[in-house]
Amino acid sequence: MISHATDATDSTVTDEALRSLSGTADPRLRDLLTALIRHLHAFARETRLTREEWERAIGFLTATGQACTDTRQEFILLSDVLGLSMLVEEINGHQVPGATESTVLGPFHMTASPARELGATIDLVGDGEPCVVSGRVLSQDGTPLPGATVDVWQADRHGFYDVQRPDVQPPGNGRGLFTADPEGRFRFRTCVPSPYPIPTDGPVGELLAATGRHPYRPAHIHFIASAAGHAPVTTHIFVAGGDYLDSDAVFAVKDSLVRDFAETDDPVLAQEWGVANPFRHAHVDLVLERS
Repeated sequence: MISHATDATDSTVTDEALRSLSGTADPRLRDLLTALIRHLHAFARETRLTREEWERAIGFLTATGQACTDTRQEFILLSDVLGLSMLVEEINGHQVPGATESTVLGPFHMTASPARELGATIDLVGDGEPCVVSGRVLSQDGTPLPGATVDVWQADRHGFYDVQRPDVQPPGNGRGLFTADPEGRFRFRTCVPSPYPIPTDGPVGELLAATGRHPYRPAHIHFIASAAGHAPVTTHIFVAGGDYLDSDAVFAVKDSLVRDFAETDDPVLAQEWGVANPFRHAHVDLVLERS
């Protein structure tokens, strides 16, 4: 029979829990669980966690799981607002100077982006400010990567993704999967993104309210760029001069990812690119690290 000391500071339960992992065949799993148990037990001791607080935490995590659907990932949202998602990105980010910095995936990469031709629009509603995004996918030495894939997704001008308002937006609105040309170039039409609040109608929203935090993200477009022989990068570009760049609810802004969405008055270029003139234009080179 196992007996535990009545004083939590002298309790043997942590040692016993750690010993229970001795038969774990996967060494990485054993290391992860060992660290998790040590830190969770230390947290409980440091805060003198009460039974009521423990029960409330269990209820919160249960509600977080229940809020997840095929098109909503509340646990990723929770990880985002706690800064954990961004920390994992920083730990696993690029090591090569000049490579594009990574940032969070976010909770709305839940459906496959439809394949689209270069220069096509991802704005299927067409009620936002016209914008063209162009760029190149490059290797770390500046060599273009022909055939690289560029997965993009963004909210509409009202700050909602297609999966949030399927009665208003057609499936795939704000999304596109593009293949870079022989010079590594890509281009697509869209609308200028707007700042928006992350979903606040679930447990994560309650957490933000309880801590007095706002739910807003600065205006941005998501990217995942990948090419053979290179590590893919998950990143954003943020609209320069916009609100919330210094207080992103998910801590994902990096200076290197802020881009000018410059107003462009060029009727010839507008006709070539199939967009109304004047329009906004942003350029981004996505630089991948060799794998």
